[in-house]
Amino acid sequence: MPVVTNGGVDLYYETTGSGETVAFVNPVGYGAWVWGWQHGALAGPYEALVWDLRGTGRSDAPAGPYDVVTLAGDLEAVLADSGVADAHVVGAGLGGMVAVEYARRYGRAETLTLFGTAANGDAVDRDVLDSLYAPRDDREALRASLANAFAADPSAYPDVVERIVGWRAEEDADRAGFEAQAAAMTGYDADPLYEVTTPARVFHGEDDAVVPVAAGRELAAVLPRGEFTAVDGGHLAFVEASAAVTDAMLGSLPDPDE
Repeated sequence: MPVVTNGGVDLYYETTGSGETVAFVNPVGYGAWVWGWQHGALAGPYEALVWDLRGTGRSDAPAGPYDVVTLAGDLEAVLADSGVADAHVVGAGLGGMVAVEYARRYGRAETLTLFGTAANGDAVDRDVLDSLYAPRDDREALRASLANAFAADPSAYPDVVERIVGWRAEEDADRAGFEAQAAAMTGYDADPLYEVTTPARVFHGEDDAVVPVAAGRELAAVLPRGEFTAVDGGHLAFVEASAAVTDAMLGSLPDPDE
């Protein structure tokens, strides 16, 4: 269980597989479980790295609010401690903002893959974002709070939902951690982005209620090497449309056999 300290904050991470590194950065409040569908496909041919953002899971939870620049510094500490020279950075929501800022400030990002990400926190619907939180010890609330994360009715997939509820009960942020991370997301302003020349695939759920799809299109347009793809689903479209999204990710990453 590797742990690295950044500014007095212990950050937990783990790696699986070998080859080029794919580093995942979580949305507000969610644990690393959220990447389970992509992690399962990528770990092996690639080294998959997941970590608990400050305020989440096994990492420390200092008092907030947090900011994206600090979280990008946390990612740099994790990658440096892991001995990663270059990484394909994948982020969703807040994690996408962290990925963009990381590419701006540090030299390890080889590609970016972004989900439900805006260049400015003003695009975030804070009321909907807040509705995604639920106490870890309240399984019914954890279940109900998925409604605004997905486009489809979660009750149509009871087995999957029950697994997600179990993971959330173990890994998600408490109220203070959620609020601290949410402040980072809503307070972010990435402009200008002309210097972020890292190749960037921008995916966005057509029915994302947290960050409107128009914000994803705008982000792709202002990134010099941005490419936009709309996908079926909501803010967690990479979970809802996991097969299609994972296939697209695999198609955009370097061939591990070359």
